[in-house]
Amino acid sequence: MNDHQAEREKEMVIPEILPVVAVRDVTLYPFIIYPFSVGRDFGVAAVEASLNEHRLLVMLGQRDQNQDNPGRDGLFDVGTVASVVRMIKLPDGRLRILVQGISRCKVEYFTRESPYREAKIQLLQDQESEADKLAKEALMRTVKGQLERLAGLGKPVSSEVLVMVNGMDLGGRLADLVAGNIEIKPGEGQRILEEQDVLKRLQLVNDTLAKEVTLLEMQAQIHNQARGEMDRSQRDFYLRQQLKIIQSELGEGTELQDEVAAYREKLQTLELPEEARKEIEKQIRRMENMSPDTAETGLIRTYLDWMFELPWNNFSKDHLDLKRAKKFLDKEHYGLEEIKERILEFLAVRKLNPQLKTPILCFVGPPGVGKTSLGQSIAKAMGRKFHRISLGGLRDEAEIRGHRKTYVGALPGRIIQGISQSGTMNPIFMLDEVDKIGQDFRGDPSSALLEVLDPEQNKTFRDHYLGVTFDLSNVLFILTANTLDTLQPAFRDRLEIIELGSYTMPEKVQIASRHLVPKQMREHGLNRERIGFSKAILETIIRGYTRESGLRNLERLLAKTCRKVARKVAEGEDRLYRIKKANLTEYLGPVKVFPDFRLKRNQVGVVAGLAWTSVGGEILFVEVTRMPGKGNLLLTGQLGDVMKESAQLALSLIRDRAEKYDIAKEVFSESDIHVHFPEGATPKDGPSAGITVATAILSCLTQRPVRAEVAMTGELTLRGDVLPIGGLKEKVLAAVRGQIKTVIFPELNESDWQEIPEEIRKGLDFFAVGRVEEVFKIALV
Repeated sequence: MNDHQAEREKEMVIPEILPVVAVRDVTLYPFIIYPFSVGRDFGVAAVEASLNEHRLLVMLGQRDQNQDNPGRDGLFDVGTVASVVRMIKLPDGRLRILVQGISRCKVEYFTRESPYREAKIQLLQDQESEADKLAKEALMRTVKGQLERLAGLGKPVSSEVLVMVNGMDLGGRLADLVAGNIEIKPGEGQRILEEQDVLKRLQLVNDTLAKEVTLLEMQAQIHNQARGEMDRSQRDFYLRQQLKIIQSELGEGTELQDEVAAYREKLQTLELPEEARKEIEKQIRRMENMSPDTAETGLIRTYLDWMFELPWNNFSKDHLDLKRAKKFLDKEHYGLEEIKERILEFLAVRKLNPQLKTPILCFVGPPGVGKTSLGQSIAKAMGRKFHRISLGGLRDEAEIRGHRKTYVGALPGRIIQGISQSGTMNPIFMLDEVDKIGQDFRGDPSSALLEVLDPEQNKTFRDHYLGVTFDLSNVLFILTANTLDTLQPAFRDRLEIIELGSYTMPEKVQIASRHLVPKQMREHGLNRERIGFSKAILETIIRGYTRESGLRNLERLLAKTCRKVARKVAEGEDRLYRIKKANLTEYLGPVKVFPDFRLKRNQVGVVAGLAWTSVGGEILFVEVTRMPGKGNLLLTGQLGDVMKESAQLALSLIRDRAEKYDIAKEVFSESDIHVHFPEGATPKDGPSAGITVATAILSCLTQRPVRAEVAMTGELTLRGDVLPIGGLKEKVLAAVRGQIKTVIFPELNESDWQEIPEEIRKGLDFFAVGRVEEVFKIALV
C-alpha cells in the first residue's frame, strides 16, 4: 500500500456511507483538484447534504453520457471519494463546486435513492509488487517523456503539471496525475480509474499517451503539407501573374488566348447538338484557365480539334436517279442481280421517304467474288463518300468505341475516325471481314459493334473519347464475310444477309473480257494492238489454271500474261500478240488444275458425292470395301466428327434394312467395312455426304454397281429422310465441270435449284428426293 495515501487516510476518517454525485464527460482521480457544475436536483441535494456534515462525496461516472437521470445500472461501480473544497451557488440554481480526489472506492450498494443517493462504499488501495520495480521505473520514465512530447506538439499541458510530473516518484500518483491532466475519453478514463495494479495502470496511461502523440504528429504532418501546397500554389499564381504582365509588356505569350478566341469563334459558326456544345464550352473554359505549357492543355487542344473536325451537320446529297444508278451498277459489275435490286429498292424508298432508317447490309460469299469492290460501286452510284474499315484480326473493343480521353495517347474509335475522314454524316462504311474478328481480355469488338449496327440505337452512339452522343443513323453500313458461322446470334440478327455465290463459267468469261482484261492491259501499258484474248482462251485459262469461286487467281494469271507481253514490247518486239491454246504454256506454263471427271464406268462401292469448299464446289468420291473381320467400321480421309457420325449413321440405316435388300445378317458381324474419302490430306467435314455413304455401303454389300453418271448430296436421318444442305449452286457447278449427267439433291432444296441459272441446269437430269429409298432406286444399277 502507498505510504502517503495511508497517512492521508489516517488523518481523514472517511465514512462508509456517503452521498453520490453522477458525473459525465470527465473522470476524477485521487489527489486531483477539479471543478464541476452540478445542476441536476439529486446532485444538488447530495452536495448540500455533504456540506452539512463531512464535506465528502462519491463521484461516480455515467455509462451513457446522454442520460439525464441514470438509474443504478447507469452508473459505474468504481468511483472516487472527493472532498468539496469550495462551493458557489449560481443564480439559476446550479452549483459550481471545486473538489479534490481522496481515494478510489467501490460502491457495494445504495442506501438511499431520494432526495439524493447515498451509497455504502469500500475504499480501494493501490497494488504494487517488488518484482515489478524496474518495469515500473521504466514505464514512469516513458510516461514522463511521452507527456513532454505531447506538450511539444501543442497539447495544452501546463508547466506546473510538467514540473510536478518530473518530480513524481510514485507510480500510482504519476498515472493518476497524467490521466487527470490530458483529454481522455470517459470510457478510457474509467478503465484507468478501475485499475488497482500500478504497473498495469501506468501501461494504460502510456498507451493512451502514445496514441495521442501519433495522432498529433500525423495532424502536424498533414497541416505542414497542406500549408506547403498552399504556399506553392500562391507562389505559382504570383509568378504567373508577373509572367503575364511581362509578356504583355513584350507583346508575347498571347498564343493561348488567341487559340481560345479562335475556338470560341469557330464554335459560334457550327450547328451542334446541345450536349456537344456544352462539352466543348466546358473544355474551352478549362483550357483558358490553364498554363499553356502543361500536358493537360495539350490533351484538351487535341480533344477540341477532334470535336471541331467532325462533320456535325454536313450531309452529302444522295443521287436518287434510279435509271442512272442502275446503268452505273450494270457497267461496274456483271451479274449480282439480287444486290443491285436491293440497292435500287433502297434508293426508291429513300426518294419517297427521306426519313427511312438506313439498312445494315451484309454480303456473304467466298473470297474473290467482288464483295469489297461492290461497296465502292454502290457509293459511286449513290454519290456518297466511301470509307473502308478492315476488321480482320481486330481484338480490342477500344478500336470501336475509342479510349477515354484521360489516357495517354487516347484516340476516338475507328467509327468516329472514319466519319471524320469522310467529312460527312452519311458516308458508306464498308466493314470488311467481320467473320474474322477475334476476342480476348480486352473485350469482344463484335459486342461493341452491336450498338453501331442497330438502326434503333446508333442515333445515340457514344464514343468513349468524345464523351457525348453521336448520330450514326444516316451511315449506310455494308459488311462483308466469307461465312456466318463465327458470328454471334445477336450480331447476326442485326444484319440483312445477301449471299454472293460462286461465279459460273459464262459469268467468269464475261467479267474477264469486260473488266479484268481491259484493267490489266491498262495497268501494264498495253492496248488491243499489242495483246489479244479471245473468250475461248479465257475459258481455257479458267478451266486449266484456276479452281476458285471468285476471280483473284484469274486476274493474277492475266497480269502474268500481260507482264510477259510487256517485256517483249519493251525489248523492241512491238507487234500484236494473240494468246492461243498453242502458245498458252509459253506464258502460264503447263496446266495446273485437272478437272474432276465422273467415273468412266459403273463400279461397285464407289459413289460420286458433291461437296462445298471455301473456293467453290467439288466432286468428292466415296469408296467402300468389305473384308473379313469382326464388324468394325473403318473411316479414313481426314474426316471431321460430323462426317464420321454421318458414316456411322449410314451403316446403321443399312443394317436396319438388311433383310429388305437381301443382305445376310452375318455380314455385319463377320466383316469389317472400310469407308474412304480420297484426297486424304484434305480435311473434310459436314453431314451432306450422308446419302452418298449409304449408297456406297449398300452397293458394296449387295454388289450392285453405282451409275457412273450420277452425283448426289444430302443429309441422312436414321429414319431414312433426306434433309436439306447448303451450297447447292457451287455443287452443281462442280457436277457440270465433271461432266455429270444426273444430280440427286434433297427435295427441300428445290427453291435453291430454281435460282441456279438456266444455262447450267439445261444439260442436267435432276432428282429432288425426300427418302433414301428413292436415292437407291436412281443410283444403283
